Amino acid sequence: MQKLTPEGQNFVNDLSNRYNLSKDAVIHMIGAVNNGGGTMAQFNSPELGGSGQWMKGGMTMIGDMFNNGLKNTVNNLCSEISNALQTIQIFPIATPGTRASNQWWPTDLGIPFSSGAQNNIRYAVFPHRLAVELNGQVTVYDTLNHNIGGVSQQQGGDTSLTFSSQYGTISVSTLPIVSGQGTPPAPRTNFAEPMQNNFSNQAPMKQAENIQQPESDNNAQNYKTSSTIIELIDKLAKLHEAGVLTDNEFNSKKSELLSRL
Repeated sequence: MQKLTPEGQNFVNDLSNRYNLSKDAVIHMIGAVNNGGGTMAQFNSPELGGSGQWMKGGMTMIGDMFNNGLKNTVNNLCSEISNALQTIQIFPIATPGTRASNQWWPTDLGIPFSSGAQNNIRYAVFPHRLAVELNGQVTVYDTLNHNIGGVSQQQGGDTSLTFSSQYGTISVSTLPIVSGQGTPPAPRTNFAEPMQNNFSNQAPMKQAENIQQPESDNNAQNYKTSSTIIELIDKLAKLHEAGVLTDNEFNSKKSELLSRL
């Protein structure tokens, strides 16, 4: 169980009694609202309908979507937690730059434009930098000339991230890493699409037309597939039967074609 201040413990006990929830469920929701900066939460609590989302002054979504009473409970609970986070110290103050701290990113980045959390990933956007925390490991990316408008996690349980910018939807793994280990790239689903070339600064390859190919290779191109060769042999056989080709001419050409299979 996460450590709480004495004031935070009293707050948890009060919510647990009034909402008829376990202390673990209340602490889970406090952590979810806290990770969402006090304005949103993504949670997964069996006592509160499983997976769900809450946004201050906006939507409330729970797994049991038609249970309006439970939806009101989640909304009221999260609203109380959001207000309490602004007035009381629920968790012990953690050292900035550590996982337990609200300021989990490197301190030299300053204050982010925006931050958020989704499942086991947290992110914060700074001028020319994007900080991402995954399973306690923080990676800082150079955002280049992107104006990041939002960060989202791939559906289906993987840990790849994308962000929206003026250029569309971009994979976080394509950004240069300033520090850290990086996050997994998005899984490749279109195997018919060529892989992106990350070595755009390399010198271009010589054009194929500048390379003179042997004459034998040029002749071989006339017989690209075995089916084409078989069709040619069939045509030769018909010419032979019609008396156009002699036995020697037919056998000689047939042997030449067969050697190309």
